[in-house]
Amino acid sequence: MSAKNARTVDMTGDNLLKNIWMFSVPLILTNFLQMMFNAADTVVVGRFAGQQALAAVGATGSLCFLLISLFNGLSVGSNVIIARYIGANRSESISKAVHTSVAMSIASGLFLSVLGFFISKPMLRLMSTPADIIDMSTLYMRLYFVGTFFGIVYNFASSVLRAKGDTKRPLYFLCISGITNVVLNLVFVAFFKMGVAGVAIATVISQAVSAVLVIITLLKETDATRLEPSKLSMDFDMAANIIKIGVPAGIQGMVFSLSNVVIQSSINSFDSSTIVAANSAAANLEGFVYIGIMAFTQACITFTSQNIGAGKYDRVKQIMKSTMTMAVVSAVVLGFAVWIFGDFFLGFYTSEAAVVHTGKIRLLWVAFPMFLNGILDILVASMRGMGISTLPTITMIVGICGVRLGWIWLVFPALGTLQAVYMCFPVSWAITSIIQMIFWFKGHKNLLAHAF
Repeated sequence: MSAKNARTVDMTGDNLLKNIWMFSVPLILTNFLQMMFNAADTVVVGRFAGQQALAAVGATGSLCFLLISLFNGLSVGSNVIIARYIGANRSESISKAVHTSVAMSIASGLFLSVLGFFISKPMLRLMSTPADIIDMSTLYMRLYFVGTFFGIVYNFASSVLRAKGDTKRPLYFLCISGITNVVLNLVFVAFFKMGVAGVAIATVISQAVSAVLVIITLLKETDATRLEPSKLSMDFDMAANIIKIGVPAGIQGMVFSLSNVVIQSSINSFDSSTIVAANSAAANLEGFVYIGIMAFTQACITFTSQNIGAGKYDRVKQIMKSTMTMAVVSAVVLGFAVWIFGDFFLGFYTSEAAVVHTGKIRLLWVAFPMFLNGILDILVASMRGMGISTLPTITMIVGICGVRLGWIWLVFPALGTLQAVYMCFPVSWAITSIIQMIFWFKGHKNLLAHAF
């Protein structure tokens, strides 16, 4: 076996379950390490910069994700299109898709860095960010968005590697980037006492490291995914194909994030840095519950895309069922563990008993039932892998965002408790999963009808 083949997974061959697992394990490790490094950020801030700094960083999370979501969606479109061409063995189309994707990432990253820098404080004000942390939150966001250029380039470029079944090298790059981030956090925050600015600068540098590593890798590839600077341009037909899949996914992420911004605003309305800090720490822990879901979702969309490109339409349902089973099992096990041992895990983030107690409320209502989110995400990934992107976006907007916003505007004011805020998560997951399942069966039926 060549070195190239040793790094990739055969998505269209036999032993589907084994190949899904081989593809997903590096992603699980990648996601786990990413969560560990993010947790390290939060722990360093909470331990060395104090509760207000922890709250300041936590208050920016949903807003940062809102602004980045559209461009992350485009990287999903890139992954789907490249995987499909790889499955069909169309070398010229693969090359065009790779160069178009990288060109799009550069343009998108520059635009978002400038936009995020200038709208940070006005957006934080709209979210009712507590007055005692808004200046720190603004500083963190502005520095953070300088680094989004590198983050977006990395996402697009690593999607090229994943599209051909290579999930190992992105893991190696993340290890290097993450270790860099943790070391710089300790240097900037614990030693130089730079607070939230130190965390943000460390993040920018670590993202730049990962982006450089993955671009160097693409420059050295020997197949059709090789990046050649002289060919770096945007093929408009290829861009249109990427946008067709990616924009609905990005819009879904933006609207999804908008609902989370409203939820964050509801949390901010209690005007308590304790609650904001507890929410930040618990939300960070939830990332560990989500690591399996993320990995198997990526496996679902990539395997589905390659098999459709290879004309193996009959494997789509099997891919969906296999990845859903894995995603649900992982979420159930991890969700239960995080909730049961919540006091222990939250203790890493803060020594404040009130913050730990409040954080456990979110773990009960969001982390514990997160397997429902796994069901939903796999259905959406499978549909996107089939080339159906607009319908699941509409369903998510109506089901997730509509239910959550309705809940926050109608149920939360009547109950007025923190628990009432968090209940909107499992309710929206359950309702939207049922709707999405109905549309998945219709989309799959249409796919088979056109294929045979």
